[in-house]
Amino acid sequence: MAESSGSVLVDMNTILLGGKEHIVKTRCGPVSVIVYGDPDKPALLTYPDLALNHMSCFQGLFFCPEAASLLLHNFCIYHISPPGHELGAAAICPDAIVPSVDDLTDQILEVLNYFRLGAVMFLGAMAGAYIVTLFAIKYRERVLGLILISPLCKAPSWTEWLCNKVMSNLLYFYGMCHLLKQCLLYRYFSEEVRGSPEFPESDIVQACRKLLDEKQGTNVLRFLQAINRRPDITEGLKTLKCRTLIFVGDQSPFHTEALHMTAKLDRRYCALVEVQACGSLVTEEQPHAMLIPMEYFLMAYGLYRPYQPNGSPRSPLSPSCISAELLSPESMGLKLKPIKTRVPPDSSDDEDRLLVHIQS
Repeated sequence: MAESSGSVLVDMNTILLGGKEHIVKTRCGPVSVIVYGDPDKPALLTYPDLALNHMSCFQGLFFCPEAASLLLHNFCIYHISPPGHELGAAAICPDAIVPSVDDLTDQILEVLNYFRLGAVMFLGAMAGAYIVTLFAIKYRERVLGLILISPLCKAPSWTEWLCNKVMSNLLYFYGMCHLLKQCLLYRYFSEEVRGSPEFPESDIVQACRKLLDEKQGTNVLRFLQAINRRPDITEGLKTLKCRTLIFVGDQSPFHTEALHMTAKLDRRYCALVEVQACGSLVTEEQPHAMLIPMEYFLMAYGLYRPYQPNGSPRSPLSPSCISAELLSPESMGLKLKPIKTRVPPDSSDDEDRLLVHIQS
């Protein structure tokens, strides 16, 4: 047991040994969902990036005791894996139809209905952030808030499309080969942790590389094909009214896209946190940088409160208790430094956002 600064006890053995796995049968095939915590608490659903699952995408965040206590005290966690991305997954039949991004969002709806969940909070990374954002656009009444890591929202650029096609060919002909894993590691991590001829790979990258070794190339290819065919959902972002907290590393290949997405969301409901000297996968590379913004984000829902041993396990998860000031950079604590930044050239001046820098 590890005690956090908020006097909340976190059972690290629960995190290390894992939760209970459920296989949910959906119209587009079975989906693995691993559940941690008390099902009477509000639900937080996670969705990982390409070739990742909850262990390789969110483990760093949940291994951070303060973040784990914050999330596990307030939520029951439901880790959804893209089809065939769960631990120990067998290869999906090559003749099976490749799901579209709409199919994947509809799978999430079936998962919610399976567990009899109403409106939930979402945590998604990169491709997973796109999927949960698309879900929020399609099923707004089922989403209370979004925590997005280096999110995507536009159709693939020519550069990304070409990179994805190269990875698709590598997966088709060679499976999870060395070059394919190098492409994925570039997608996830900053140069500092990926290593160089002078410096070895960090432990984080080595652990991720080992988990990638266990993936079935055909399964990863299917998710990659779905993501490479994704439509632009920029217009749909303007309809979202749920609170959204976006994290992006300043060295992420998707940094510009995160700025674009923030510019298109309603400024009353959105906050952007840029993490310095970090790649796309902030949850693994710098999970401590997420703690303070998440604390204030969840305070807006009335969720982060002192632990009460005899209190009700259910927290008041209601957007009606949100005040607009709780997501302003000024309210996010003295460790955060608000600055002005410009969004991509296609955005108007009045779409500038306050970008929150976290010093590494």
